[in-house]
Amino acid sequence: MIKIFQNLVNLFLKSNCALCQRSTPQELCPYCTKQLQSCHLENPGYLWKQTLPIFVWGNYNGSVKRAIAAMKYENQPQIANIFGNWLGQTWLLNQPQETLKEKLIVIPIPMHSKKQKERGFNQAELIAKSFCNITGLKLNSQILERSKETQAQFSLSFSERQKNLADAFTVNPKYQRSCNKPVLLIDDIYTTGATAKAAVKILEENHIKVIGLAAVAAPIKQK
Repeated sequence: MIKIFQNLVNLFLKSNCALCQRSTPQELCPYCTKQLQSCHLENPGYLWKQTLPIFVWGNYNGSVKRAIAAMKYENQPQIANIFGNWLGQTWLLNQPQETLKEKLIVIPIPMHSKKQKERGFNQAELIAKSFCNITGLKLNSQILERSKETQAQFSLSFSERQKNLADAFTVNPKYQRSCNKPVLLIDDIYTTGATAKAAVKILEENHIKVIGLAAVAAPIKQK
């Protein structure tokens, strides 16, 4: 009788995988989890020494590309929580040496309020929340604001992306003189760097030091 009851409970608790719709008690089934984990970079900090230091969890291809698309365009925000946990765990294991003694503030790349209302969430903010839950770093989603609605970046050239993002970000006046700790930006994807550089520019103009950006994925190949 107890076993029958337990089986009913397990059946009731099961849901469908966010990517393949297989029945699973987790957000993702074991198969899809394995496919995503296969994209995890062995050296997530190898872009950390460039002008804008970048820390990346995985390669933006195959299953990761599919998962990010499902997260953003198929109303699967739970995928952001998974990616945030993985990014946080990877940060703890591979944290750049120069950040170890810093009391960092984590800032997600913001969305324009209209676009966020349409989507229902900002995936970068959800990733950042889970990242901070794992790392213990402090999250502040109020410092950086998206003041201009922009076109989707993926269809634009590099110069068009820069023009598209000109004056796209502002710093909340409340924090213009009160943020005296270095910042780690968080985003879902890092491609040309146009978005990150636009965010860094406005933060640094307001005397806020940016130590780098951590992203779930980038279309890169390990050396």
